[in-house]
Amino acid sequence: MTKENKLNSWFLASRPKTLLAAVVPVLVGSALAISVGEFFLPYSLVALLCSILIQIGTNFTNDLYDFLKGADNIKRKGPRRVLASGLISVTEMKIAIVFIFGLAFLLGLYLVFSVGLLILWVGIISIIAGIAYTAGPFPLAYNGLGDLFVFIFFGIVGTMGTFYLHTQEISLLSFVASIPVGALITNILIVNNYRDIEEDREANKRTLAVLLGRDFTRWQYIVLIFVCYLISLVLNFQFNYSLWIFLPYLTLPITIILVRMLYKYTGEELNKTLELTARFAGLYGLLFSIGLII
Repeated sequence: MTKENKLNSWFLASRPKTLLAAVVPVLVGSALAISVGEFFLPYSLVALLCSILIQIGTNFTNDLYDFLKGADNIKRKGPRRVLASGLISVTEMKIAIVFIFGLAFLLGLYLVFSVGLLILWVGIISIIAGIAYTAGPFPLAYNGLGDLFVFIFFGIVGTMGTFYLHTQEISLLSFVASIPVGALITNILIVNNYRDIEEDREANKRTLAVLLGRDFTRWQYIVLIFVCYLISLVLNFQFNYSLWIFLPYLTLPITIILVRMLYKYTGEELNKTLELTARFAGLYGLLFSIGLII
């Protein structure tokens, strides 16, 4: 394999379309900090790099352990996986996982020395959780806990952690603002698991979609979208944010399309729903951040 093809394989393994899940929490957390008059750009930039690296490390780990556990095979309907395709070896992937998570840890030390030890523990727990998602004696994704993991770490921890960097405060406001972030990114996973129900069941990967079925999974997706829009009302009425906080409501037509796709599409067609769900999360996060700042 040429060097160019190898680089393309690593790019594929990073799953670039999923990286919005790492960007949105930092974006919203930073916007919230700006809204309360506390913001230092280098903190957000380093946090963004760390978040993206942890996301990539988690993606690499998923690729490795889904392959080793047999969840990735020729029946797979989702985007191409590099180990199952023979593009990258198990040894290469293990080295890459250590390197990516190690780099995230080293970059995070800047934030630890600047802000405090709480950030060290947040970083360590986030890395451990990223590995434990598919690895270890009790992999979260294989035991119905993947959705909760994503909501907590990519929603609450990512958003509140970014806000804490700037303010050194753990507040109810930052918790409330983190809820739509967690909901949006969890919905990306929900579509992925909804698409893969049959394959995951065969591989004994007990996702929430496998455990509770298609009807539950569709309603879970719809409820999380509803929660996103509800938070704007809470921020307006309880925290006195201006009407600009309703900017995310401009995305309502997209949600109608997404729900229709979820009910209409099956198999590989759901990759379109997955991609649009990720883009929806990015657009909502951007509009929500603008609303917080204005």
